[in-house]
Amino acid sequence: MSLLPENTPFIHPDRVRRLNGQPWRAGRYVLYWMQQAQRAQDNPALLFACGQAQRLGLPVVVAFGLMRRYPQAGLRHFRFMLEGLAETHAELDALGIPLVVRWGEPPEVALALAGEAAGMICDRAYLPPLMAWREHVARDAACAVWQVETELVVPADAASLRAEVAARTLRPRLNRLLSEHLHALPPCPRQARVGPPVTGEALADLDALCAELDVDRSLATVSRFFPGGSTAAEVALQRFLGQGLANYATARRHPEAENVSGLSPYLQYGQISSLRVALAVAQANAGSDADRDAFLDELIVRRELAHNHVLRNSAWDAYGGLPAWARATLAAHAADPRPHLYDLKILEAGATHDPYWNAAMAQARLTGYMHNHLRMYWGKKILEWSPAPEEAFRRCLDLNHRYFLDGLAPNSHANVGWIFGLHDRPWPERPVFGTVRYMNAAGLERKCDMPAYLAKIKALQVA
Repeated sequence: MSLLPENTPFIHPDRVRRLNGQPWRAGRYVLYWMQQAQRAQDNPALLFACGQAQRLGLPVVVAFGLMRRYPQAGLRHFRFMLEGLAETHAELDALGIPLVVRWGEPPEVALALAGEAAGMICDRAYLPPLMAWREHVARDAACAVWQVETELVVPADAASLRAEVAARTLRPRLNRLLSEHLHALPPCPRQARVGPPVTGEALADLDALCAELDVDRSLATVSRFFPGGSTAAEVALQRFLGQGLANYATARRHPEAENVSGLSPYLQYGQISSLRVALAVAQANAGSDADRDAFLDELIVRRELAHNHVLRNSAWDAYGGLPAWARATLAAHAADPRPHLYDLKILEAGATHDPYWNAAMAQARLTGYMHNHLRMYWGKKILEWSPAPEEAFRRCLDLNHRYFLDGLAPNSHANVGWIFGLHDRPWPERPVFGTVRYMNAAGLERKCDMPAYLAKIKALQVA
């Protein structure tokens, strides 16, 4: 049996990285530690694991470490994730591939199952705490550990090795590489079943699993709006292709309309691949070139800019990670009078003087979602209504992570940073904001049908 690794031919080598110097060895299986890409299809890490298993004449076992709590994640986040994992378990089982879900810190779960593995494959993470998990496993595993990029259309290290200033600096780098990476992946192959079985938690009773979580239960789950899983993600994608992509370039900023994909939670939990979405939109018959280009720019350029931010900026989650010009102008205007000041309880209750802001907060509380254009306005008003910009930054991140189903992601940190000048440029100076971009209600009214949006949220609240 050869112990020399060979790349799976349909996985681009830029996606694959060796994390330690340990050899492939004799073992019962090849282990895929699934944490980021929680799906059975369009998953380069799983396909790479299957390729290595075929080369070694071994089966694949998939592992997932299930924590009882995760910083700032509540019941709505865990329920969405578990719904997706239950579906992935069933899909993998149909392929003869066991998904072993065990309670515990993910690195410890992975290392425990690595004891009988010939080698381990993991998917790549971008938030530094999750990157540290991979480093821990690579350091302590006695077998070869390989990492495969599953999150992005263009692998981050191929696109840029520096912290990019804005979309305009990253876009040409990505565009040069798109034709090389924008290719469909084959389906995951079926395998003979593993024996004796490797056991984990049953995923048949999600209520029982949720009862074991040590999380904030004050916010309701949002399954009626966003059911978790790859099937629901595909339904959302097909709905968007059929109904939302046409006129996307102009209608995407209208919160009263439905010209949005609703895919951000599914992308966040890896229940659908950004590559799958990009190919579907690029090949769609619906919409114009401008519509497709606008969506792909957000999916690829803006999303991968966010991953670049958390990967390359050491202060990725801190006020100090904002551009120097933005911090300087906000400091110069920190003592400006603020006509309205609200504490966190009033903000969470959506009890401000602004009906648009209150409706947006109600949408987040009820559904775990907020239209992206309103989310920008929402954050700008938190900056305006907080006693200091540093406090506003903390509030934006805390509310974003707690309420939004797609919180706790690279996009969350970049989007909050944008409110305070990240990936933006100076604008005309005004009170409180200095030269950081300003947004007001008049702008919403000029560009959007806000009465229709208010009626839409009222209907949700009484449904």
